[in-house]
Amino acid sequence: MESNNLLYKEESYQIIGAAMEVHRTLGCGFIEAVYQEALEEEFKKKNIPYEREKEIPIEYKGKKLSKTFRADFICHNKIILELKAVSGFTDDHYAQIYSYLKASQHKLGILINFGAATLEYHRIPASQKWAQTPSNPYNSSN
Repeated sequence: MESNNLLYKEESYQIIGAAMEVHRTLGCGFIEAVYQEALEEEFKKKNIPYEREKEIPIEYKGKKLSKTFRADFICHNKIILELKAVSGFTDDHYAQIYSYLKASQHKLGILINFGAATLEYHRIPASQKWAQTPSNPYNSSN
């Protein structure tokens, strides 16, 4: 896919740039909550609109369930951001973001991992089919 066809291209660049600044400043090794708080500060500084730990309802056959999920962030009122502080992404992380996208009807999710030596991120369009594999083929060019 050509980069000029990326869904929410400018918004994604802003978000990923803020995450890069947090990783550049803190490095790896902290727990997820530390990165979440630091990223919130970076969003404020860069005027990136966000909601932190936004509760999203889950529906089953038209009925709202009592269980919900909380997205780490929803940015620009349209991008779900899920943070991790792990050695690497797993299929569970991809399954989680796909579930969030399905429940929320948002069109784009971004997984960000602060736990590696260099920041890892993957743009996950809701339109992209989920395929569980030992090493997920998603990459930052999505």
